[in-house]
Order: sequence, then C-alpha cells, then structure tokens
Amino acid sequence: MTCTLLLDEMLSHTIAQQLRSRGHDVMAVVEDPSLMALPDEEILAAAAAQGRAFVTANIKDFTPLDHRYKASGRIHAGLVLVSTKAFPQDRAFIGALVSALDKFLDEDRPLTDAVVFLQR
Repeated sequence: MTCTLLLDEMLSHTIAQQLRSRGHDVMAVVEDPSLMALPDEEILAAAAAQGRAFVTANIKDFTPLDHRYKASGRIHAGLVLVSTKAFPQDRAFIGALVSALDKFLDEDRPLTDAVVFLQR
C-alpha cells in the first residue's frame, strides 16, 4: 500500500507539485478551496477520510489532537510532523522538505494512526 499525503495549509503547493512529479500521490490543502481555513480537527478528519497522512509543522496543536483522537477511539491516516529545528524556514526549506518527503515516501511504511517526525 502506497502512502499518500495531505500537506497542511502552511506548506506550499510547490512541495506537492514537486513530489507528484516524482511519482507520489501528494495534495496540498492550498490546492483545495474546500479545505482552506478548516479547524485542525476537521482538516485531520478530512485527511483521514481521504486515507492521507497529514504533514504539518504545527506540532503544538496536532500532537494533543492525536492524543484526543486516540483517547476517543478515532483513527487517522497518520501524522508526519516537520520540526523547524530540522527544517528551518529559510531559502532551502522547500528543497529540503521535498527531498526528505521523497525519501520518506519511498520507504512506504504503514502510517495508520502513527505519529512520526520527518528526518532530513
């Protein structure tokens, strides 16, 4: 089973486009007007409904949301957390994130209900 991703609103559609050009099934929230500005819980639910792991740098909000999901018996399609320490928001950010996600997706690991920190 191939992992598919939904990129949080804070992440550029360029990242999704570059990953698609490498053969991955990746969508960005900013590419779908119906997903724009949804509350965190709704966006995670939308990603889960699409079977997509959710990629975000919003660790402080999504980590507790993951705990609430698990406490209530709900399952999501996975959370991929992007630390600003590992991926500083500089000119190299997009390229570094594309490379790391490309490598991550090539590993094709199951992500259902998992939370992982993306590595460089």
